Amino acid sequence: MELNGKRIIVTGAARGMGAATTRSYVRAGAHVVAMDVSDRLGEEVVTAANAEGPGRARYLHADVSDKANVDAAFDQAVEHLGGLDVLAHPAAIQRSGLPDEVTVEDWDLMFAVTVRGTMLTNQAAHRAMKAGGLGGSIINFGSVSGLRAESGASAYSAAKGAVHSWTRTAAEAWGSDGVRVNAILPAIATPMYHEALARLDDEGMTAHYWRNEASIAMGQKYGDPDRDLGPVMLFFASEGSRFITGQLIPVDGGQTSVR
Repeated sequence: MELNGKRIIVTGAARGMGAATTRSYVRAGAHVVAMDVSDRLGEEVVTAANAEGPGRARYLHADVSDKANVDAAFDQAVEHLGGLDVLAHPAAIQRSGLPDEVTVEDWDLMFAVTVRGTMLTNQAAHRAMKAGGLGGSIINFGSVSGLRAESGASAYSAAKGAVHSWTRTAAEAWGSDGVRVNAILPAIATPMYHEALARLDDEGMTAHYWRNEASIAMGQKYGDPDRDLGPVMLFFASEGSRFITGQLIPVDGGQTSVR
């Protein structure tokens, strides 16, 4: 679990799981470049993390759906860090919609950010890790939505399923370079989660509880980003996970498997 001096990029760092991951890594002594498109919030996360230390963080703007932007941001980050040991990639978006109602615009946006963004950031990280000769850890973010039928969020479910498949394939391809690739499947109470709940009426809240929270064995509620996710992110960034790759790791209090 030792991260002193580890060189890490975190995407989606301005809120939720990305912000918690950035805080956890800086507390563990890592050198972090935090990326997002929400610049003000991203800078605030970095400022607060640096005030606590003992590691250090820097913020860079990056749109994970844009190849030129990703390549430029990663090149700048790797130069600043002096190499790359870890990519934590929580960046994603959510769109609801039944299969017969989902729009082309929402479908394309979901796949651009969630799937293309995973491919582009993973490719950039792999290049840097391979060039460094020491391998590294890529930590993607999947979802239980990518494992089950999810008619209310059909594009999101499809996109997360694609992330799962990509993670296994990249792990197979890049293992010989010492690069391990895993995906976290979280059930964590983030701002995006709370915003989605706020849009539900009473009937929707009841359905949400029985579909999602009732199956969480550890208290029937979503986890805390810092307390429940942060330590897992430390483990997968550390050498303690050096022989784990191609895995989909639920961090969900039992939501996925305990039914």
